[in-house]
Amino acid sequence: MSSVSGPDELYLQTARAFGPALQRLAQATEANVERRRDLLQDMHVALWRSFATFDGRCSLKTWVYRVAHNTAASHVDRERRRSSGAVSLDAAGDVPAPQSLAAELEQSDALARVMAWIRRLKSPDRQVMTLYLEELDAAAIAEITGLTPGAVATRISRLKAQLTKDFQGGRP
Repeated sequence: MSSVSGPDELYLQTARAFGPALQRLAQATEANVERRRDLLQDMHVALWRSFATFDGRCSLKTWVYRVAHNTAASHVDRERRRSSGAVSLDAAGDVPAPQSLAAELEQSDALARVMAWIRRLKSPDRQVMTLYLEELDAAAIAEITGLTPGAVATRISRLKAQLTKDFQGGRP
């Protein structure tokens, strides 16, 4: 039996380290459970393929988020074309059975409402907000999205204010 090395080993280590973040991104992007699973699988395939060209000019974390967010953006575009722009929020609360404390928290009503709110955002705002929720700073988000750190900080501030307003008004 041969050992795993090179890009395959890098992918396995990365999948272990960033798997929960990829799951959260998929949940923030797709409400439908089956399509969410497909999206998550697409993210992993894209990530695995991407290591053939990963040259280390950016951090591994930046690379992973860039690949995952590009895959999520493509998924959203595909789904919008497929459904003529209608986005169903019926499955916003559908989450796989809990396997950890994080999964149990994801089932909470408040988190489901936030995820539904995020899914309604336009793609650039959704990307910035999900990265912010992953606790990346404005500089890292800027590197991933191609925006300036100032533009990222402004978007985050505006989105947080809008989220507060929407939740206080009982909207999401």
